[in-house]
Amino acid sequence: MLNLPTPTLNLFADLSVQVDKPQEVGQTHHGVRRLIPILGGQVQGQGWTARVLPGGADFQLIVNERMAELDARYTIETDGGDLIFVQNRAVRTAAPEVMARLVRGEPVPPESVYFRCSPSFETASPSLGWITERLFVGTGARHPDRVVMRFFEVA
Repeated sequence: MLNLPTPTLNLFADLSVQVDKPQEVGQTHHGVRRLIPILGGQVQGQGWTARVLPGGADFQLIVNERMAELDARYTIETDGGDLIFVQNRAVRTAAPEVMARLVRGEPVPPESVYFRCSPSFETASPSLGWITERLFVGTGARHPDRVVMRFFEVA
């Protein structure tokens, strides 16, 4: 047997991302395509804060009545002025009736939805360069006007 370390999770940041109304592309040969514009938001890290800059988007594919694949891309600016590009891929699944309510923009209890993500980061900041060399995972919840997420570093 190999003596390999068991990964642990360290809290990295909590995010609240304000979103606009979905742009519904419609049914394509892969599924229903949607684009959710990102309007802004806040980030609270361990000893640091940042803001989500407007202009990003969440590119969604509603695969079937139970599952959506998400690919959000946006930029955050730390309180020190450093910019970080975020690409966050996620899977969201729930019972068909719960997913239908989410797609319509209705509130649903977060515990009724499996929402897990794997964010990655790019930055030119020398002091933050370590985040480009780590894996992160997270969990989230969709609300009518925002998405809240908690990101963890896999240590």
